[in-house]
Amino acid sequence: MSKELMDALELLEKEKNISKDSLFDAIENSLVTACKNNFGKAENIRVEVDRVNCDFKCYADKEVVETADDVMDPQIEISLDDAKKISKKAKVGDIVSVSLNSKEFGRIATQNAKNVILQKIREEERGAIYNEYFEKEHDIVTGVVQRFIGKNISINLGRADAILNENEQVKGEVYRPTQRLRVYVLEVKNGSKGPRILVSRTHPDLVKRLFEQEVAEIQDGTVEIKSIAREAGSRTKIAVYSKDPNVDAVGACVGVNGNRVNLIVDELGGEKIDVINWDENPGNLIQNALSPAKIVAVFADPDEKSAKVVVPDYQLSLAIGKEGQNARLAARLTGYKIDIKDETHAKDAPGFRMEDYLDDEDYEEYEEGEYAEGEYEEAEYDEASEDQGAEE
Repeated sequence: MSKELMDALELLEKEKNISKDSLFDAIENSLVTACKNNFGKAENIRVEVDRVNCDFKCYADKEVVETADDVMDPQIEISLDDAKKISKKAKVGDIVSVSLNSKEFGRIATQNAKNVILQKIREEERGAIYNEYFEKEHDIVTGVVQRFIGKNISINLGRADAILNENEQVKGEVYRPTQRLRVYVLEVKNGSKGPRILVSRTHPDLVKRLFEQEVAEIQDGTVEIKSIAREAGSRTKIAVYSKDPNVDAVGACVGVNGNRVNLIVDELGGEKIDVINWDENPGNLIQNALSPAKIVAVFADPDEKSAKVVVPDYQLSLAIGKEGQNARLAARLTGYKIDIKDETHAKDAPGFRMEDYLDDEDYEEYEEGEYAEGEYEEAEYDEASEDQGAEE
C-alpha cells in the first residue's frame, strides 16, 4: 500500500467521521479473508498493517516438526530444517511465522477483500451517523422538508433523514418542499439500513429548547424554566424563575420590545406564548397561570392538588378561555385541578368562600366584622389574604 491509501483514509475520517483505526481493522480483516481464500482456510493466518506508512505483511503461524516426513498438514506445520531458514533459534514444538506472498492473491480473493472493506466502511458510517444524532435526542435540529410519504414528511437533517409523523405535525401548518424547519428530536433508533430518526413540531420541549437558545439568561443558568404547557399551533404557557433577585425572569424571556419571544412566536407560526413568573406558593402560581384574567381569591389544597378560584363576574370567560383553553393550560402548568367560579356564584358554592376555611374562633371574628360581608363585596382580597387562603 502507499501514501495514496493513507490520504484516502484521512479523507474518509474527515468526511464520514470514521476513525482510521477502525478502517485499518477493516483492511486487516479483509486481507486475512483474502489470504484464507488464496492459501487455505486455516485459522493460523494473520495480517500486520503498518499504520504509519500503510505497508502490510501476511503471515501463517506454523508449528515446527522434526522432519519433512512428519509434516501432516503443510498449512499449519513446517519441518525443522525449513523453520531454521526463518529463525535459527527455531526448535521442535515452536511456532514460527511464515511470510506469505500477497502478490499471489487471485482476482476473486482481491474482490472479496474489497467487499469486506466497503462493508466495514458502510457499517462504520451508519454507526457514526447514529452516534451523532443520538447525542441530539431530546434537542432541536434544523432540517429541510424533502418529500411527502403519505401523510408523513421526510426531513433531511444533513447526514440523515428524519420522519415527521402526521400526529407530530401542527394542525394548520403548511409544509413545502425545500422549506427549512426546526424540529424536536423525539427518538433515534439504530436500524439495519441506518438510524431511524423521529421528530416533532408539537412537543412542549420544542418551545423550551427555543427559549434556551434565544435567552442568554437561561443558557447561563440565571433563569430557569420550571414548567411548560402547550397546545401546539394555538397557545403555550411557560413558567420561569430567576435565581438572581436583580434579574426579571419574565423580562429576560420576553426581551426588549418583545424581540426574544417574537422570534420564537415566528418560528412557531404565530403561536401565542404566555410567560409567567413561577411561585412556590400554589395560590400565587395559579393566579399567575390564569393570566391575563384578574383573580379575586385562590383557595389551593396542596394535598389534593386542587384549587378553587374566584374571579370577577366580567372576567369569568377570560379566565376560562376559548373552549376552556386558558384554564386547561393553567391546570397543566401548575399540576392542580382548577375549579373557577365568578363572584356571584361563588357566594353560595362550598369551598369558594373564606368562611369555609376558618375555624370557630376565626369565624366569630369574621361575623363580628373583621371580615365583614360588606368588605367582601366591595373589595377584592389583598395578596396576604390570598396567600392565607392558599396555605390553609
